[in-house]
Amino acid sequence: MGAWIIAAFIFVIDQFTKTLVKTRMVPHQSIEVIDNILYLTYVRNTGAAFSLLKGKVFFFIVVSFIVIAALVFYMKRLPPEKKILKVTLSLILGGALGNLVDRLRYGYVVDFIDFRIWPVFNVADSAMVIGVIILVYLIIVDPEVIKSFE
Repeated sequence: MGAWIIAAFIFVIDQFTKTLVKTRMVPHQSIEVIDNILYLTYVRNTGAAFSLLKGKVFFFIVVSFIVIAALVFYMKRLPPEKKILKVTLSLILGGALGNLVDRLRYGYVVDFIDFRIWPVFNVADSAMVIGVIILVYLIIVDPEVIKSFE
């Protein structure tokens, strides 16, 4: 049950922060939060990470549905003792849901976290990247993790 709560929490925080940005900023507006380090910059991203494949919204909607379905399928099949793996997948699930909702509602993803040395991103992106990094680590440390998906 905990993994589903984590996914829901990521989704809610992601949508809440994006709503704040959409209702209080205009596209391309940037607000300095920490001098020369962190900015809030409202970007409408029609692509994937780093704005790759811009304008391919339908493609990303289809891929998102497939990824979300696969995550739910595997999370339901994982035994209770695979808690870390479930939490890892829940981070990816919550992020994927957050960005999918944006694409369905607006035709783009709302990005706003801007360090100026990296492309602008959002809470969903952060959760997915952290989840993927942990998943890769788990696979490297314990290749038996792959068997959890069989």
